Amino acid sequence: MEPKLFFRLFLLIITVCFIVFFTSTSFSHGPSSTVKLFDCTNSSSSPLCASRNFLFNKKARPIGKNVPKTKPKNHDHVSDIPNHPLDPLTVMEINKVRSILSSHALFASRAPHTLNSVVLEEPDKNLVRQWVKGDQLPPRKASVIASVSGDSHVLTVDLSTNVVDLVDSPVRKSGYPIVTSEEMDSAASAPFSNADFNRTILSRGINLTDVVCIPMSSGWFGNKEDNKRVTKIQCFSTQGTPNFYMRPIEGLTLLFDLDTKQILEITDTGQSIPIPGSTNTDYRYSNFPNRDKTRPLNPISIEQPHGPSFVIEDNHIVKWANWEFHLKPDPRAGLIISRVRVHDRDTEETREVMYKGFVSELFIPYMDPSEAWYFKTYMDAGEYGLGLQTMSLEPLNDCPRNAVYMDGIFAASDGTPFVRENMICVFESYAGDIAWRHTEYPVAGMPPLREVRPKVTLVVRMVASVGNYDYIIDYEFQTDGLMRAKVGLSGILMVKGTSYVNKNQVKKDKEGNEEELYGNILSENVIGVIHDHYVTFYLDLDVDGPDNSFVKVNLKRQETAPGESPRKSYMKAVRNFVKTEKDGQIKLSLYDPSEYHVINSGKTTRVGNPTGYKIVPRATAASLLDHDDPPQKRGAFTNNQIWVTPYNKSEQWAGGLFTYQSHGDDTLAVWSDRDRDIENKDIVVWYTLGFHHIPCQEDFPIMPTVSSSFDLKPANFFERNPILKAAPNFEYDLPVCGAKSVST
Repeated sequence: MEPKLFFRLFLLIITVCFIVFFTSTSFSHGPSSTVKLFDCTNSSSSPLCASRNFLFNKKARPIGKNVPKTKPKNHDHVSDIPNHPLDPLTVMEINKVRSILSSHALFASRAPHTLNSVVLEEPDKNLVRQWVKGDQLPPRKASVIASVSGDSHVLTVDLSTNVVDLVDSPVRKSGYPIVTSEEMDSAASAPFSNADFNRTILSRGINLTDVVCIPMSSGWFGNKEDNKRVTKIQCFSTQGTPNFYMRPIEGLTLLFDLDTKQILEITDTGQSIPIPGSTNTDYRYSNFPNRDKTRPLNPISIEQPHGPSFVIEDNHIVKWANWEFHLKPDPRAGLIISRVRVHDRDTEETREVMYKGFVSELFIPYMDPSEAWYFKTYMDAGEYGLGLQTMSLEPLNDCPRNAVYMDGIFAASDGTPFVRENMICVFESYAGDIAWRHTEYPVAGMPPLREVRPKVTLVVRMVASVGNYDYIIDYEFQTDGLMRAKVGLSGILMVKGTSYVNKNQVKKDKEGNEEELYGNILSENVIGVIHDHYVTFYLDLDVDGPDNSFVKVNLKRQETAPGESPRKSYMKAVRNFVKTEKDGQIKLSLYDPSEYHVINSGKTTRVGNPTGYKIVPRATAASLLDHDDPPQKRGAFTNNQIWVTPYNKSEQWAGGLFTYQSHGDDTLAVWSDRDRDIENKDIVVWYTLGFHHIPCQEDFPIMPTVSSSFDLKPANFFERNPILKAAPNFEYDLPVCGAKSVST
């Protein structure tokens, strides 16, 4: 064979192998390149693959002409450079961190180590506030949390000098860093190498190939969990359904050591409980019979003939209407919104509203104290990382057609950068709502008057799929200066197997009291266990600057004096400045109505009111757990719905920096009990959204989204209605779209 022909044949073989390799695999994180690949596409029945698909939130997407495509990226992440002091670490910077650490004494010894977090070490707040575009960026640094030989370490890496500073090494607080996806992967596959586990599964008449196992954070209850980094593992049957959460192998729980990779204990309290059936558990649209004939709604879409009204500059600066803010993905919080400013069209000033806002922590306690359930008291941000649990958003369904998407660049456990594609979307929303209106009937010869303005908002969205639950986090901006944080809950219930197939079978005692099920029967052999969800937000409000005060405006009933008025009482507002942290610990009550204002006493309106914003609660819930209950000690940041603390750069995570198996000794509640001065200071407001969830049959087999929110609303911030001059819609501005003909 001629050399040239041989060489061409060789290149052809290499190319074919390369294509086959890359088209038959799904993404995972790895050490040798930006991403490494693992083939589970055609092996969903494998226990290891099923576990991997759960852990990495990787759902195979169909390829075909009807699959919506996201807009092409306008830049290459490999060549990204930072343009703003708060921009996240780039691919090049993460690679440099990895290189610098590889030669540091802590890692050069080749001792077992993991990089649990690699993020930007944000510059001091004053430097960021003073920075304007065109200025030189402050020195870029990385904040690193690493586990080395069982100890946790906090380090700062200076990317300009290559200097590594040991901030806290080793850490002596309770708790551990976020568990990595690689560690969860090893836990998920570990049971299948254990002979006792395999025998237990086979004794129940289950094929091992139909089993998937899921690691679950163990919480902290002292005793055997002390001085060991462990996770619980529970298993499910995948036979006949992709919705394995509805088919629990009830009562079977394993205790796994994340460091030694050993199964420490197997308990099985549910051998007599059948595995629920797979009937009616599938939720895939493609598997529904006659799906095209039963579609109740015609498709709907928002069209913008002149294009979107927002721009994203330098990859992270969002500008829309009168708003401007910095937006970045974050492996723990999911997304962070910073440097939020609003343009006052009356004064032509661009004014500060909020320095930084994000989801600080979640707390999800299940209300079943039995052996297989008592530990289910999750803190999803600090244990797993909301950003690390995001999935690519689905165009047209997660986000509308007019959305723009943003990727996240994160570091794997060995420091290798990887891309989480399309994890955030930004879009304008119009739902037919009204921004303001008034109709005036003819009076004294005046002509009739009707003025209406449509409400269009800007939405920033992410979705974190943390195991069975999906958290939809929206930040919504209105042209009137209002900001809304909204949380939607969907996904699949964590259910409990039972021998009961009907409520009439539930046992009763002599007094007629039913057996405690800790929930409701949702389907045959399925109990939906009662649980709570708490989502705590960090809100560093800087209203017209950092020096603010928190004012509780109490609404009080005032009795009238005899003969003063035909009225006997009226309501008045009593303003009370909150001076210290303990006074800023607030439990909401319908019977103690108040407004909660953050004001700047140093800046007033033309009529003398201090400028401010107010926190407007909506539907929420409060924890009923005993404060001495170990889960509530760790989740003590839910003891109040509102907290106010002085700004401290080290106090950002309500459950503590090290949440996994923490003892509750470094939480928002601990910091707040120092009772520091908060009047006319740089303050942070913490707000907790709460949900009580008593499952019902409509939650089976997948839950309709339930949502709640709270608002940050201007309160004497503007001189008048800031959207007074907003334009109405006109017919000639809008596209003319005709419905396609439908045959009958």
